[in-house]
Amino acid sequence: MTSDQLLKIIEQYSRKSEADYGDIKVRRIPDRKTVFVEQVDDVGRAIMMDKYQVDGATYWAGYSSRSETVYISQAA
Repeated sequence: MTSDQLLKIIEQYSRKSEADYGDIKVRRIPDRKTVFVEQVDDVGRAIMMDKYQVDGATYWAGYSSRSETVYISQAA
């Protein structure tokens, strides 16, 4: 997933639009997280988050190709 695609999903999420993300799942994680460990079965995988600015709010977000999930954390 490209940075532009991820930004579009974050924009839709932050604006609470009823947008269709296709096969991509969006999951909110606790605030101020810059790394998230995704657990699949008994294996953990670190998802590195990048910083995005949307409508004056700051978000950290990362994408897991394994689970096709975007993880979003608000920077506070």
